[in-house]
Amino acid sequence: MTLILNTWIFEADVQKGAKQADLVDRVAKLGADGIEVRREYFKDLDSELPEVGKHAKANNMIVNYSVPDVVFEPDGTVNPKLSQYFDEGTTMGISKIKFNTGNFDKFTGDLKKEFEKFPIDDIEMNVENDQTAVSGTVEAIKTFLTAAHQAGLTQLGYVYDLGNWAFTHGDATEAAKELAPFTHYIHLKNTIDNNGELTTSDDLDTGVFDWRKLLTILPSDVAFALEYPMDSDAHIAEQVQLFKNEVGE
Repeated sequence: MTLILNTWIFEADVQKGAKQADLVDRVAKLGADGIEVRREYFKDLDSELPEVGKHAKANNMIVNYSVPDVVFEPDGTVNPKLSQYFDEGTTMGISKIKFNTGNFDKFTGDLKKEFEKFPIDDIEMNVENDQTAVSGTVEAIKTFLTAAHQAGLTQLGYVYDLGNWAFTHGDATEAAKELAPFTHYIHLKNTIDNNGELTTSDDLDTGVFDWRKLLTILPSDVAFALEYPMDSDAHIAEQVQLFKNEVGE
């Protein structure tokens, strides 16, 4: 079992100026196997990316990269910034990179030819269900990944984000069944529904989802990440232990 901590966990500290490179050391002490850094949290890419790589290597930590951008532009063309994002990831020594699908329905090119431009044999590329109608549905994700796999791009996979299914009013259980064959990575967080007002919980066991039951549907031989803000390292450590007690060390 591989457990990653997404840096959204440390949102309050990031807002106060904490750099993600420094968070690598904290994640290591909290008993996780790696860190997932968020592109939007970097203030100076040129200086911070190498530092993340340096800290990760010193702690023997996995680094994954969350990029809040689409694979396919509104006109269906492949996002020209993808090469830049892979280069940024290479600087950090990442294992996985994550995007949102975007407008694959308008794509008319050659998938294999387009994606062979990127180092997808060295860096695992995934798409996630976000909170949009374009990229946050089972149909959008399944259509793209089915086409990719048929084109021989079996390296491309899916990040099952539990909490986001609440915000798109999707069926998390059905999504798990439909997308399990493509799932390479699982993001865990729970969602509180207060009379229609949705908020992300700071506790896996508090919210609308039975995450344990959902994990029986999804593959178990993939990496997992905790991805929800928490207020202290003690709280984070408790949540890490809660997860490990259920899933195993």
